[in-house]
Amino acid sequence: MIRHFGVIGYPLGHSFSPDYFAKKFKRENLTEYTYTAFPLTDIQELSEVIKKKHLSGINVTIPFKEKVIPILSEIDDSAKKVGAVNCIKITGDKLIGYNTDVWGFTQSLLPLLPEIENVHPKALILGTGGASKAVAESFRLLQIEFATVSRGSQGDFYYADLNKNIIQSYDIIVNTTPLGMSPDIGSCPDIPYEYLKKTHFLIDLIYNPKKTVFLTKGLQHHCTIKNGSDMLVYQAEKSWEIWNQK
Repeated sequence: MIRHFGVIGYPLGHSFSPDYFAKKFKRENLTEYTYTAFPLTDIQELSEVIKKKHLSGINVTIPFKEKVIPILSEIDDSAKKVGAVNCIKITGDKLIGYNTDVWGFTQSLLPLLPEIENVHPKALILGTGGASKAVAESFRLLQIEFATVSRGSQGDFYYADLNKNIIQSYDIIVNTTPLGMSPDIGSCPDIPYEYLKKTHFLIDLIYNPKKTVFLTKGLQHHCTIKNGSDMLVYQAEKSWEIWNQK
């Protein structure tokens, strides 16, 4: 019996998951599985897609990580804490929401921790959407103090607030916004990059392109940089584990 999986979001031209799972299925000779991208313009379209395609599991990306919650049967504790869902397990009529971004980001950060812990770090999270909430939860678990930056009133700082003192008080700066993501590769978060130091760690959740303008500006100031590729692999494998749990 063939099992069908997929990803919902809009747009999905940038999506990592279809190619990742196609290669995974081929590599591991998983011939009875499919994975499809479903670009939806409205979350209410999801029910029809599930019925037509007989899906067993779904990944969720921008802009539906929060919008999907009201139509789920239940969500697990990690997704409740974050307030965002990026993985859904489907069992009969039951849709159960999970958040694997927390796991993915935490695992991707672990190799940097020996260096980061030497400076007793504080983190600045750019953006306040679903991905930002997952990063914040990861920092809570790692007991790393953090603050958020937003264009609106949801953050601890506005972008216009960022000055030399603030930038140099935070050792880790994480971009959780889509600024710089293909095809809009020329954009970047509006922060005062001139105040970056070589002791900064710049992390971008974007993986396409591999080196965004945000990360390139970090390199120009000799910062340590990391893109979102590792995080996506970890969260994808966590989704696969969830879908196949008995």
